[in-house]
Amino acid sequence: MIKVTSEIGKLKTVLLHRPGKELENLTPDVLEKLLFDDIPYLKVAQEEHDLFADTLRKEGVEVLYLTDMITEALEAHPEVLSNFINAFIEESKIKSHTIKNALYQFLSKLSTKDMVLKMIEGIRTNEVIIPNKNSIMDMLEDEYPFYTDPIPNILFQRDPFSSVGHGVAMSKMSTQARQRETIFAEYIINYHPRLQGKTIPYIYHRLNRYPLEGGDILVLSKGVVAMGISSRTDPRAIEFFAERLFEVSEDFHTVLAFNIPKSRAFMHLDTVFTQVDYGVFTIHPGIENKLTVFEIEKNDVRFQITKVVGSLEAVLEKHLKRPITLIRCGGKDQITSVREQWNDGANTLAIAPGKVIVYDRNHVTNQMLKDAGITVLEIESSELSRGRGGPRCMSMPLEREDIE
Repeated sequence: MIKVTSEIGKLKTVLLHRPGKELENLTPDVLEKLLFDDIPYLKVAQEEHDLFADTLRKEGVEVLYLTDMITEALEAHPEVLSNFINAFIEESKIKSHTIKNALYQFLSKLSTKDMVLKMIEGIRTNEVIIPNKNSIMDMLEDEYPFYTDPIPNILFQRDPFSSVGHGVAMSKMSTQARQRETIFAEYIINYHPRLQGKTIPYIYHRLNRYPLEGGDILVLSKGVVAMGISSRTDPRAIEFFAERLFEVSEDFHTVLAFNIPKSRAFMHLDTVFTQVDYGVFTIHPGIENKLTVFEIEKNDVRFQITKVVGSLEAVLEKHLKRPITLIRCGGKDQITSVREQWNDGANTLAIAPGKVIVYDRNHVTNQMLKDAGITVLEIESSELSRGRGGPRCMSMPLEREDIE
């Protein structure tokens, strides 16, 4: 089932993707295109990710893996396999019909699990034999090393969809590099046996017009959602999301849209702002003086929007009805703050009220969390942090317990 009514309720079930060969298909030439700054060392990245998963399990969290879930979904519904393969090929933006047909044959002959792994890993041009290349378009495709690009960002399971209440917001990814990730998410939600028979309303859909990504969605309470107007999420998508959320849920009544700087360092709202306990948040101080908040509140007709001028604490206190404490990433030192935010110091994953998983390298912010009474579970991150995403980015909660 899907049930997420807060950022801090005890985490019961989470979806992850263990990094695979897609990281070894990164080269300097494609880093910018595939949204990476560096090439992580796969062996160590997997060891670090396994430590992350084991930390979750030791805390009683059920850990599910994307590749297992999509394999089980497709095996449970073999009638949709052809559509799944075609959707993947079509959204890989291949222009040659000859190569599209060859890729379909190539993928359909693999076992379901191997097919899924190959789709994520990327299909190199030397892996598929295509004897009858009769057009310029056919031959041009060979000038690039991949027929389908690897999908390295799928490590960050927070973005392809979001669990909001009992529904899901299926993301419309803002970049071509990440568009195909949501195909996997959609087929899991629609066809996985453990979700069959459940009423899971869609709050947003991957084929909607305006981009919206999961890292910009924080469920603050049963009634309030915070969203980032970022380089990846369009304000028009937020308005559409709010209207649909108010339609499908009797509980949610407010969406707070935070206008954050549009830059690589401030990719999503959760890279600069996460909740760690009742009324306690981590925040990157670099956004505080530049932050405008729009209150989108449900009414009898649709909703009303109010532009808010005031402190972030005042806005949060008003809507969460409790005192607010902001723990500023890196503290008062500007250099430390910027460095630790770049390494996802503000991107915490709460697994219960007052208990969070963080990267060990952000030692200043981590000490500040401990000083504030937060239980801090540190994981190693020398290679995972190269992807510019922290523990929250890497995880999609499917079920949390309700909070007070």
